[in-house]
Amino acid sequence: MYALKYLRHYRFFKELTNSQFSVKTNAYFSTKPRSSVVLSKYIRHRKFPHWTSFFVKYSQVMDDLHGKSHFNWIVDDENYHVLRTGCWPFIKFHCTKRPFQDLSAEDQFFSILKVINFGIPCFVYGVGSYFLVKWTETINTGDALVTLYFLYKENSDSPF
Repeated sequence: MYALKYLRHYRFFKELTNSQFSVKTNAYFSTKPRSSVVLSKYIRHRKFPHWTSFFVKYSQVMDDLHGKSHFNWIVDDENYHVLRTGCWPFIKFHCTKRPFQDLSAEDQFFSILKVINFGIPCFVYGVGSYFLVKWTETINTGDALVTLYFLYKENSDSPF
């Protein structure tokens, strides 16, 4: 019970700070593309793969998906289940092409886990990934060139 009460307070504070922060970032960092734009552009660039998994640096994008951990993302009538986590210095996206599904319970579950663990596993994952990245690709979002980082080069035709 205590964790749920804490989570409600955390979400209220997050929404309050995000609404104030987004006004500042939109004006100040107008050349940075939104992370949602990068996600959509990359899926289109890969011609709608069955799955993909990549990192993008916080310093290259405005994180407009902050607080979302597991959600549906529709790109040109194709639905993807996206697992997203902030793992400084990166944002990690894992996308799988699947039918639309209510993912709100899973999203809340992952958010609760992050709060209970104080984000420490996410931080360790990000720092560790910094040393394990083996492949990069650059995406043109129209506003800027954004480098995406991969643990290995993905096979574009692989269903798994």
